Amino acid sequence: MTRPNILVIAGHDPSGGAGIQADIESAAANGAHAATVVTLLTCQDTTNVYGVSPVEIGFFRRCLDTAIADMSFGAIKIGVVADVAQVAAIAELVQARPDIPLVVDPVLRAAGGGTLAGDAVGQALRDQLFAHATVITPNAAEARLLCDGESELARCGERLSRPGGHALITGGDEDGAAVVNRGFVAGRLAHTYEWPRVPGVFHGSGCTLASAIAARLACGDATERALAQAQDYTWRAIEHGFAAGRGQRIPDRRPLP
Repeated sequence: MTRPNILVIAGHDPSGGAGIQADIESAAANGAHAATVVTLLTCQDTTNVYGVSPVEIGFFRRCLDTAIADMSFGAIKIGVVADVAQVAAIAELVQARPDIPLVVDPVLRAAGGGTLAGDAVGQALRDQLFAHATVITPNAAEARLLCDGESELARCGERLSRPGGHALITGGDEDGAAVVNRGFVAGRLAHTYEWPRVPGVFHGSGCTLASAIAARLACGDATERALAQAQDYTWRAIEHGFAAGRGQRIPDRRPLP
């Protein structure tokens, strides 16, 4: 028996709510195996991030090379990246393998307000990786940061999307009775997805969504279907979220019945 591999490049969260652990669980629930290269270690809990320690760039590159030499991948998923040097290393990798679908979740701020990646990293992601991405999944706040403070999400979507690539701007961090996710392609709004808002704040929902998308792409879904399937899975995981600590709830990432 085999299942497709995805390569996840992201950070480690000791609480298990977000980062690499969320990616592994979400990928498995959606039919894929996640191989992981860690970008940074964090000191965090279900409430906030208190510190980060980047993986040294030479060792990081070695980990990427080792994974690629041994395994074939049906998709690559990028989460939080520590610094501009890591972005450059990832850009070299994806440029050398343009046939592998790429999902970029530009994690710039933690839900609790702590900083995970600086503005220079966001600019590097935008300038070096977005052009190669099949899907990017910023939340509303990240989309505005990536667009130099632009307040209108429609304009953000126009700027962040490209021909052949999807920009899915998620609305979980916005106000309203419903969560509205907006999908842009080639500078235009292509899809609007609406989900009932589940009360509370959830830790790792963005990681869950992006890795679910990558897994569905690796399993052979077309991009539009992968987006729809992954959002449905993520909403259900949030709906059944649980409290592991004193802070934000964690999505239940077990496979859907």
